[in-house]
Amino acid sequence: MYSQPVYAETETEALYDFIRANPLGVLTTAIPSDLYPLLQSTHIPWILDPPNQANGTTKARLRGHIARQNPQSKAITASLTTSNSPSGSCLSQEVMILFTSPHHHYVTPKFYTETKPVTGKVAPTWNYSTVQVYGTATVYFDPEEQATGAFLDAQLRDLSAHCEGQVMGFEGEEAWRVDEAPEGYLRVLKRNIVGLSVEIDRIEGKVKMSQERKRGDREGVIKGFEALGTDTAKEVARLVRQKGDEVGG
Repeated sequence: MYSQPVYAETETEALYDFIRANPLGVLTTAIPSDLYPLLQSTHIPWILDPPNQANGTTKARLRGHIARQNPQSKAITASLTTSNSPSGSCLSQEVMILFTSPHHHYVTPKFYTETKPVTGKVAPTWNYSTVQVYGTATVYFDPEEQATGAFLDAQLRDLSAHCEGQVMGFEGEEAWRVDEAPEGYLRVLKRNIVGLSVEIDRIEGKVKMSQERKRGDREGVIKGFEALGTDTAKEVARLVRQKGDEVGG
C-alpha cells in the first residue's frame, strides 16, 4: 500500500492487535482461469496465529474458510485440482487480505482552523486505519481428507471462541460453542466450506488520522468531530488526538 512515513504503523504487535479487533478481512486473489474472473474478493473472518518458536513456526498465520460454492473458492480449488495437488497444498499465486477499522470518516477542510483562514490552501480528505497482509495460502478443499477435517474443526472452534469473546464480549456459559450445534449439521457445514491457512510473508499498516497537520488544524479536526456527536466521529476524534500526541508539534 502507499503510505507516507507519518502514517505508517510498523509495530508488529500493534498490527496483530488490529487484526484481532477487526477480524473481517477481504481476501483478494489473482488466479488465471478460463472459467472465472482473474481478480476476486470475498469478506472472510480470520483467526490470527502469531509465530510460535516452541512449535517451530517463525511466521504468523491467518486461518479462515470460504463457501465452496463461492466462485472465488471454485477458482482456487480448480487451480489446485488441475495440477493434481493434494488437499492441504499451497496456492502458487500470492494472496492479499485487507483489514479496515470501522472508525473512518470524511474530513472537511472547514476543520482546519489554523491553515484555512490564513492561506485557504486546504483540501478535503478521509481519515482511516487499515492493515494489509500478503502471503501464501494453504488450501484444505478435499472433505475426504483427514487433514481437511482436522483443520476445519480447529478453525471453526477457534474463530467462534475469538468472536464470541473479542467481538461480543461473552464469557463462560454466555458464549456459544460449536459443540452446541448437532453433529450431523456440522458434518454438512464442513463439506460446504474450504479451509484457508495463509502464512504471512509481509504485513503493512496505515493509520491516517490527521497527524501530518499543524497542531491548530488537529485541534480543529478534534473539535469538529466531537461536535458531530456520533460514535464514529467521537472515536475518530480520539484517534486524531492520540496520533497527534505521538508525533508532537
